[in-house]
Amino acid sequence: MKPYLVGITGGSGSGKTTFIHALMKMMPANSVSLLSQDNYYKTIDQQTRDENSVENFDIPSSLDLDKFYADVLRLQEGQDLAIKEYTFNRTDVVPKIIHIPAAPVVLLEGIYALHHEQLNAIVDLKVFIDADDHHRLQRRIQRDAVERGYDQDDVMYRLSRHHQPAFEEFILPHRSKADIVIPNNHHFEKGLEMLAHFLQWKAQERA
Repeated sequence: MKPYLVGITGGSGSGKTTFIHALMKMMPANSVSLLSQDNYYKTIDQQTRDENSVENFDIPSSLDLDKFYADVLRLQEGQDLAIKEYTFNRTDVVPKIIHIPAAPVVLLEGIYALHHEQLNAIVDLKVFIDADDHHRLQRRIQRDAVERGYDQDDVMYRLSRHHQPAFEEFILPHRSKADIVIPNNHHFEKGLEMLAHFLQWKAQERA
């Protein structure tokens, strides 16, 4: 039986990664795998530049969505994956090889997890992690400036010129098409518990 595919999307800073890590901890051992779009960004020389020659990492073309879809098909056929970690252009970090085993439930995570038309058609459950603009922007500032070492001015430029316009045009429309919308302004415990119980049942069904 093919795995149950769960597409989890939402704006950058909505808390998708935190939610998914909590979800995976509630799943039985070997029942779930995670494929994150964070490792499918194109190299910096392939990125589209704006009118000020700044690379835009927030639009769909910044990611290799066709490769992501091809790897999902491999997982769907029961094949394990080994993919190279994307280090967000940090030259001081040596990329790791990430091993992703096939599993009864496969989580597909990313801001464009539901953007690819062919992938969208085969996803079994569409989940949108929702948060108000000011919560998303604060989390994005914290992540990019602190965790990824980006310059503060660069972070603010990209938020206003790249992130918010892309969110409104490409990501927000998926909220109305999602099967489940989980609010995450302050907490997500109720949504997490509901989804975890459902996926535990699906994992048992497809084991």
